[in-house]
Amino acid sequence: MALVDAYAPPGHAFSNVADLVRNSGGCAVIDGGFAVQLEHHGAQVKTPLWTALCLITSPELVTQVHRDYLEAGAQVVLTSSYQATLPGFESQGYTREQGREFLRRSVELAVQVRDDFWNDYQERLKKGEVPPGQYSRALVGASIGSYGAYLADGSEYSGDYGPEMTLEKLKEFHRERLLILAGAGPDLIALETIPSYVEAQALVEILEEEDLKIPAWLSYISKDGKNVVRGDSIKSCAELVERSSKVVAFGINCTPPSLCGELICAARKVTSKPIVVYPNRGEDWDAEKKEWIPSTGATDEDFVNYIEVWRKAGANLIGGCCQTTPATVRAIAGALHPHEHLGSCAH
Repeated sequence: MALVDAYAPPGHAFSNVADLVRNSGGCAVIDGGFAVQLEHHGAQVKTPLWTALCLITSPELVTQVHRDYLEAGAQVVLTSSYQATLPGFESQGYTREQGREFLRRSVELAVQVRDDFWNDYQERLKKGEVPPGQYSRALVGASIGSYGAYLADGSEYSGDYGPEMTLEKLKEFHRERLLILAGAGPDLIALETIPSYVEAQALVEILEEEDLKIPAWLSYISKDGKNVVRGDSIKSCAELVERSSKVVAFGINCTPPSLCGELICAARKVTSKPIVVYPNRGEDWDAEKKEWIPSTGATDEDFVNYIEVWRKAGANLIGGCCQTTPATVRAIAGALHPHEHLGSCAH
């Protein structure tokens, strides 16, 4: 796509995201919900650490979830670090150094399973057991959730952190975790479920101050299709991404799928960078019970029906967030790349 090529020419330090989009016919596949799939495999995640607990208690389940999504056709897999923070680990009795190790582990697990899966596929390809082009070598994105995710009280869905929260305090909270994850070897940084302009600004300033050479996308959450949940306009939030030399893509995640088309259109008016969209199923989060409230959320078929709308609006990477599953991602992959006939790469 011209807009992607113009932004990140071959050889550019940030070209891996652009290359993925270009090599995928203009639209690549992101993975889906992590917690719901961990629970499917028997994990208990209703704790302040949420999916990050499994980095400590059951890393083999984290590995399995990554593989589930790779088999479903994901071309980007995000680490189990969304709610993994140094103060969060310390609040549960772990040392700061243990917390650093857990953060690094989230990336190492994802990179290892991605490499194993890709090598598996290459070996089977040589034997003629699978068709060429069935899979591409996925990118690993280190997930960094908002400050509200650390609070584990649902405040990422409002962005209301209280009057004492400032830009500098947000930078202090995010900085070390961001540097640890970036240093662990992911292909990109996924700054996700960001509820406000000020928190996005804090993250962008860290990227610039630390002069990180790893690409980042910055993904916001909305409830009305016009603004992020704290009330800042999507236009201003997209402009922040467009101005940053360190952020390679604008994103929308954990937002009802019915709102995403309008948000993509608004963002595309002000940014030429790739647009990432990975909605939830349109359900509401009960912070007290730590569960999604059953509703008439979008089905996998609904997701497929939305995909062409999102593509026409300007989306370049599409996946799922909370309550979406490998079945959702397989449906997305099938809609985006119907001739690749994705199947299992497991022995």
